[in-house]
Amino acid sequence: MVSWFFIGLVISILLTPGPTNTLLASSGIQVGFKKAFRLIPAEAFGYLIAITFWGILIGKISVYFPPLPHILKLFSAAYILFLALKLWRTAELDENFEQLTILARELFFATLLNPKALLFASAIFPVMVWKSSLYYVTYMLVFLALLIPIAFFWTFLGTILARKNNRWLNQKNLQKTASIILMSFSVPLSYSALLSL
Repeated sequence: MVSWFFIGLVISILLTPGPTNTLLASSGIQVGFKKAFRLIPAEAFGYLIAITFWGILIGKISVYFPPLPHILKLFSAAYILFLALKLWRTAELDENFEQLTILARELFFATLLNPKALLFASAIFPVMVWKSSLYYVTYMLVFLALLIPIAFFWTFLGTILARKNNRWLNQKNLQKTASIILMSFSVPLSYSALLSL
């Protein structure tokens, strides 16, 4: 029922550096891998609420303007390409993870306001998710099942970056890898949107 394309897009976008992932990595640096676990439910609830809100809103508006999901998908593909190019260009800059101790409430609100939620709701989740409770539950469970290990990864990455003794696993290489993956997904996504218009 859930396509590999959906799974690939979710993984690549969730792995992309952003406000939520920066906070997770910061927490890994500051309090360690185990203590940072408390933040993962906050991220999950933030995405659950934000994606559902945007999805329902888009679903209601698209009844009166049917091309809306396809137009948003095209804009989302452009945003993914923009994000990929930005990641590639800024890979040489050092990310600042030195922040005050991260609270679950702060991570929840950062995720709730994360633009990735609109991207997921408008272009990554299929339109049928917002029309059927069975599809909604199935896709959301798959999304959350993918989110949890990726959140663990970012928290663990923070502990590794704190050591600063790994030559390959660094911010520069991670950003360039994420950039290439995002570019590879933006092309079929924009092609699909153009065919639907």
